[in-house]
Amino acid sequence: MLGGFQTDFARNLTREGREVSDLVGEVVDGTLEAGRTAASEVEVVHVGNAFGQLFTGQGHLGAMPATVRPDLWGLPASRHEAACASGSVALLAAMADLQAGHYGCALVLGVELEKTVPGDEAAQHLGAAAWVGRDGEGARFMWPHVFSAVADEYDRRHGLDDAHLRAIASLNLANARRNPNAQTRGWDVPDLTGPDATDDALNPVVEGRLRRYDCSQVTDGAAGVVLVSDAWLRDHPDRRPVASIDGWGHRTVGLGLRQKLDRDRDELYVLPHVRRAVTDAFDRAHVTVEDLDGFEVHDCFTPSEYLAIDHIGLTGPGESWKAVEDGSIAPGGRLPINPSGGLIGGGHPVGASGIRMLLDATRQVSGTAGDYQVEGARTFGTLNFGGSTATTVSLVVGAVDD
Repeated sequence: MLGGFQTDFARNLTREGREVSDLVGEVVDGTLEAGRTAASEVEVVHVGNAFGQLFTGQGHLGAMPATVRPDLWGLPASRHEAACASGSVALLAAMADLQAGHYGCALVLGVELEKTVPGDEAAQHLGAAAWVGRDGEGARFMWPHVFSAVADEYDRRHGLDDAHLRAIASLNLANARRNPNAQTRGWDVPDLTGPDATDDALNPVVEGRLRRYDCSQVTDGAAGVVLVSDAWLRDHPDRRPVASIDGWGHRTVGLGLRQKLDRDRDELYVLPHVRRAVTDAFDRAHVTVEDLDGFEVHDCFTPSEYLAIDHIGLTGPGESWKAVEDGSIAPGGRLPINPSGGLIGGGHPVGASGIRMLLDATRQVSGTAGDYQVEGARTFGTLNFGGSTATTVSLVVGAVDD
């Protein structure tokens, strides 16, 4: 990675009178500047976007970078969709291009504009990433319903205290206050570790066992990175990367949540394919969880982070509560998780989240994360889900020695 850029996830672009082309233009300009890269050096463009047509009416977003930046005209470009993992799948496609030697320098963007419609309509749009007609029957809000069911299944197998879910929300919202791009950094949040956590006025039930602050928010935003191959770096000895992607894992299973839970109902890991995506990344990077200094995980809802804790191997299966209680996932803990605030605190513009995770991991290993820096970080992980984990991507990001 030569560098990357993220927009402020607290913004509402529709209220600013801006549209998706403006967002793409901003992230293209910011990413090229951060990566100290001229548009003439870019050889291929990959765009992650999940719901462009539904929220804006605009499809064919692979062509949008050239639309707003004439100096990208004529470059090969494509859009990638994998629900909340769209950005990560765009990254994998760019990495494959570079590793195959087709191109040496890739511009990778994740873009999502979601605040174009009322919240209930936004929830309906986002539900398109489930198994439509099979998941969420009778639910008002698809994804809180789905991840409440994930929590129920975890509870069935291992036990789960909802107080641990509230503790995760409290931690991520506190972390977000130190992140200048976080959506909730200025929010007035009740005490989620005391009676306020179950106060229906302060923290109302959304679906099942999930309440408002268990949920990430509808978000506008974009993130981008410049990736180059080893061969490109050898040809440009004056250019220094800020981080390297040392390992990756990618697993895809069926759309339906019940498909997954029934298929693996006797497994220790609630979603073993998620565990395999992480261990694939570890194996390719030749590391174990003990070698990592932190992790950005997909906390679209508190149960998804709770599940991630044991699936990345920080605890044994069914023992995520231990890492919540003993402070392992907090700043200064054994393995800080989501020091950026994650999705709950930082924001979740769906197609951008996987790239934002990579960018935050890069900030950590390059020592540029500012007030949310994990001291001495050299190796960081990411774990990004699409849908009910139907698509799962994990990365290991490493520091680059001088």
